[in-house]
Amino acid sequence: MYLEIDGSKGEGGGQLLRSSLTMSVILDQPIRIRSIRARRSTPGLQPQHLTCVDALTKLTNADVAGATLGSHELAFAPHALKAGTYRFDVADVRPSAGALSLIFQALVLPLAFADGASKLTLLGGTHVPMSPTVQYLQMVYLPTIVQMGVQVDVQLKKWGWYPMGGGEAVIEIHPSKLSGIHLSERGPLKGIKVTSAASNLSMSITRRQRDSVLQILEAEGIEATSEIVDAPSPGKGSIVFMLAEFEKSRAGFAALGGRGKRAEIVGEEVCEEFMNFLKSDAAIDQYLADQLVLLMALAKGRSSFSTSKITSHLLANIWVAEQFLPVKFWVAGDEGKPGEVSVYGVGFGQSSEE
Repeated sequence: MYLEIDGSKGEGGGQLLRSSLTMSVILDQPIRIRSIRARRSTPGLQPQHLTCVDALTKLTNADVAGATLGSHELAFAPHALKAGTYRFDVADVRPSAGALSLIFQALVLPLAFADGASKLTLLGGTHVPMSPTVQYLQMVYLPTIVQMGVQVDVQLKKWGWYPMGGGEAVIEIHPSKLSGIHLSERGPLKGIKVTSAASNLSMSITRRQRDSVLQILEAEGIEATSEIVDAPSPGKGSIVFMLAEFEKSRAGFAALGGRGKRAEIVGEEVCEEFMNFLKSDAAIDQYLADQLVLLMALAKGRSSFSTSKITSHLLANIWVAEQFLPVKFWVAGDEGKPGEVSVYGVGFGQSSEE
């Protein structure tokens, strides 16, 4: 029987689609999603969303209806999940800089429950607006889910900027068993690492971006290490990424450069994000919060975290998890404000003795 999913629920974006597909594959639950991305200016399936559908179809030999560009409705019925070696390129659907990190998020958890190791090569945008950068995956997301038992490695081969894309990442995923995680307190700040990177631009831009960040942090009495990266890419672009490592957690912040945007502004933007997080006293940033929800629901035992902001993305993922599993999340805090989240996970794939 198909589980009906309202794609206009909550933030009404692509995350509802990706999270629903992820849970469908893991739980072997056919789904029908209506009103896909109904709250977006260009509703329906776009290239990176369709790449997720096509990838999970290949991984599971799924029966699918509605998997076309612009489609507002999708029926997806997975079969056996197959570990293996796969390559997926957003440009196969249509040339674009669709974010490969979002495709990664749809694929990594199902493959962590497969019966063998897998290797993914993903091609598309690695550093594009409105999505996690590959550095965020490597330095924040993966070290956190490792604590939950997920065994994943990500290597960045080529950087892909908007609008050209063309980036490449190679991911290795091993069978995993999930345990709960507690991230309620972050503890003292241990260190900050600043990465200023650019592709096919003057390296003076990366130096100015870095110097802007270091000057602002110095004025706040905060020390940081830094690196400048001349990033291999077919396109042009620049970014500052900041990793903040605390005693018990970590957080990441990024700001992209752009045509007509001064390098110093890029540095100021990433510092503003970091300083706002620092004032919140939360253990994890708002971006990591929504990415942990499905893992927490599937993990064994209680999990909890405090986050700098309760977002619509977080609430949407909680809604999806509760449609698929007999779990109930506890959320303390209002949307747009700091808050806490906890749940007792089902221990999917584990016996009661484990």
